[in-house]
Amino acid sequence: MPSDGIYVGKADVDAPEEKGWLLGHFRPPGDPRHSTDVEIKWGRHVKGDRRARWVTGEEREALLMLISGRFHVELPDRTVVLTEPGDYVVWGRGVDHSWVAEEESVVLTVRWPSIPGYAVP
Repeated sequence: MPSDGIYVGKADVDAPEEKGWLLGHFRPPGDPRHSTDVEIKWGRHVKGDRRARWVTGEEREALLMLISGRFHVELPDRTVVLTEPGDYVVWGRGVDHSWVAEEESVVLTVRWPSIPGYAVP
């Protein structure tokens, strides 16, 4: 890791190291990508890719933004369909959710805070 506190990377190269997560508590202290405040994910999804199961009891807030493709975010009372680059949805703590890629898609997800030990299977 650089000692100057700067990291330059490529999302498609770095993302697979942590299941797509580029920044968060899971990066080692001293790594400029280490944060306990926020997590950022670069997600590439093939057409038909679907979350294995719904997230329930979410303890964080999140923003999911479409970079390319067509992507559905499933929420308890509706499904939000992201169709144009820059479309996004935000949800808060306690909001159950899931997702499915209608087309090959790239999405950027931001979650806060970054909670050690918290993982959804």
